[in-house]
Amino acid sequence: MILYLSFAIVASLLMSLGLLMMKSRSAHLPMAAGADTIGAIITWIRDPMWIGGLGVQTAGWAFYLIAVTRAPVSMVAVMGQGGIALFVTASVVILGERASPREWVGIGAIVLGMLMLTLSLNGGAIEGKFEPATLLTFSALLSLAALVPMTVARMNASGAAAAILSGVAFGLGALFTKAMTFEFAGGHAALIALQIAANPYVYCMIAANIAGIVLLQNSFHSARAIIAMPLSGALSNIVPILGGMIVFGERLPAGATPAVMRVGAFALTIAAGALLAGSREHAPVDPVMTGALSRAKT
Repeated sequence: MILYLSFAIVASLLMSLGLLMMKSRSAHLPMAAGADTIGAIITWIRDPMWIGGLGVQTAGWAFYLIAVTRAPVSMVAVMGQGGIALFVTASVVILGERASPREWVGIGAIVLGMLMLTLSLNGGAIEGKFEPATLLTFSALLSLAALVPMTVARMNASGAAAAILSGVAFGLGALFTKAMTFEFAGGHAALIALQIAANPYVYCMIAANIAGIVLLQNSFHSARAIIAMPLSGALSNIVPILGGMIVFGERLPAGATPAVMRVGAFALTIAAGALLAGSREHAPVDPVMTGALSRAKT
């Protein structure tokens, strides 16, 4: 299982790098909203840096898909929190955003949570029976709940609402990916192409991830990367953790010590994501545009 959790770490790093590339272009690209949604997305696709970031994210998703075929989705989600730490650090170093002491505490908490998770691996992980009806109900209720922040004007203006909804969309995409692997595991290799075409979870996964990308890119226009990504990332990992237990019947290790460490890792990484997302200091900056203007003047 350690090998597949290593794939999850690689997936997290690639996805974070891809998002960083996409964020760097947020001030140069239009928002996807209303009647201009399709036109804006086409503009994004035509931008070399943005489409390159999407390609890196796709590579990360491929590693994620491999990881969830053999590891519980809740554990893979926790390992994915490391990508938040990388993204926050890169936002400070590359994008020039400022991190508060509160945000650095959150990064440290994420690293500690990953260490606790690693030490709990010997306790094993048990998956129960997958219930499709439970997945449908869970997805519907969670989607409705995620739309509530969109009705709050302040959260819309700050980009927080779009970041929250994007995190839920990515999280549901992770659950649909896991459900997809369950379906493929029961079929014949010779019919894999037909299985993909006929599997509804494939289309749900694609739709959820596309929605997540569009919403997160929109949030980048109003929120600092150091805020938008942790807010989206924390939710994108909380959803699979909860869904893994509710939908796939994932259980804690039998031993008391690894079970406590596993719960502690979940709680710590969730709290760290909330801690990073809680700051609203400093307006969004665009060092990429500033640097371009400076070079143009010289």
